[in-house]
Amino acid sequence: QVQLVESGGGLVQAGGSLRLSCTASGRIFSWYTMAWFRQAPGKEREFVGGVVFLAGTTYYADSVKGRFTISRDGARNTMYLQMNSLRAEDTAVYYCAAEGSAVVSGAAAEYDYWGQGTQVTVSS
Repeated sequence: QVQLVESGGGLVQAGGSLRLSCTASGRIFSWYTMAWFRQAPGKEREFVGGVVFLAGTTYYADSVKGRFTISRDGARNTMYLQMNSLRAEDTAVYYCAAEGSAVVSGAAAEYDYWGQGTQVTVSS
């Protein structure tokens, strides 16, 4: 089993920044993918971005390209989501997800492990 714990959510004004963290523990695969998803009230969970952890290759949804950046710290098994130029439409619960794969998928169903989620609220 893999456990994922997110942190770093909060309330920020439009145009501001936040950084989310996701730390993995437990039975970590030797190679795996981690991703961020978000879900706003009344909407489906959507892919934000992901990283092939060992390679560091990142992928982003078009809606966040140029504003959000994913990085990772291998020694800490931690993935980060730096969110800049935040907009009201970025308001959602943000979830960290992981799977034992070398391919970043944008489909939530492909991920086996999920964190509890952290709320991000952007005020306009």
